[in-house]
Amino acid sequence: MSVVESPATRPTGGPAPHRAPGRASRARRRRQGASTPWLLSIPTLILLAGLLGYPLIRMVVLSFQNMRLRELLSGRTPPWVGFDNYTKVLGDSVFWTVVGRTVLFTIVCVIISVLIGLGIALLMRRVNRGVKMLMIVAMMFVWALPQLVAAQIFRWITDSDFGVLNYVLNFLPGVNFDNHSWFVNPWQGWGVITTLVVWAGVPFLAITLNAGLTQVPKELVEAATVDGATPWQVLRNITLPILKPLITIVTTLSVIWDFGLFTQNWALRDGHPEPVYQTLATYSYTQAFGQSRYSIGSAISVITVLLMLGVMAFYIRQMFKIGEVD
Repeated sequence: MSVVESPATRPTGGPAPHRAPGRASRARRRRQGASTPWLLSIPTLILLAGLLGYPLIRMVVLSFQNMRLRELLSGRTPPWVGFDNYTKVLGDSVFWTVVGRTVLFTIVCVIISVLIGLGIALLMRRVNRGVKMLMIVAMMFVWALPQLVAAQIFRWITDSDFGVLNYVLNFLPGVNFDNHSWFVNPWQGWGVITTLVVWAGVPFLAITLNAGLTQVPKELVEAATVDGATPWQVLRNITLPILKPLITIVTTLSVIWDFGLFTQNWALRDGHPEPVYQTLATYSYTQAFGQSRYSIGSAISVITVLLMLGVMAFYIRQMFKIGEVD
């Protein structure tokens, strides 16, 4: 006759010979699984630390020193001046003018780029497959064009003597654009720069948002249309809420890219942008290498990085939120 132990009579003391090894092995696998991504990331982290971390640390250190051309040529250690460079920069009205100009330019460019990109993405959903592929190929060519090459093309188009833009505008009745310089008037000059930045940024936005539109359920759109919803109501109440996370991501990326404007206005002004065309990036470069005020330029760069940290933190937060949803 077999005896079955009840829970009350089963011995509770002593180790469980079969369960403990299983738990230990699972815990060991979890620890190994948690450490594997870090081990695989070590080469990349070392490369990033060398390419990005070291220059950033040197820039921060230099911003607390007084590096001049004399120290640069002699190799002597620059004297330590503490926060004097930051005091000079933050107390300079020209610096705040440049900050305001950069922020305003960024806001205008981002709004125009996102609206045009969204409009093109919606249009791509309406056209046939052949036209859509043609649009994508054309935008990919624009997107792949290097910024310096694109700036040189726009510089040739707006040239006062041989520019094709002035030549075309002369065909309008009552218009004379012979030898017209588009950069004498700052509004016109910034219009050219803004057009270049928007033209180069729209392909990424349009293609990305078009991919996001494929996630909008057709059933919802068809149901709303049957219920009498107008295209604007469908866009506002169905399409945009679904695209909101993606629009937030591409808008944040556009802010980061446009805030760091350098190549376009630098190339269009032949490497010598006038004060009215200075942005934070060009202003920092001009102060450091144009006037040999290397520490002042480093301080401006550090302040620029600090201004962008909030935007970058927001971008990273949105990426994690999307990852959690997925």
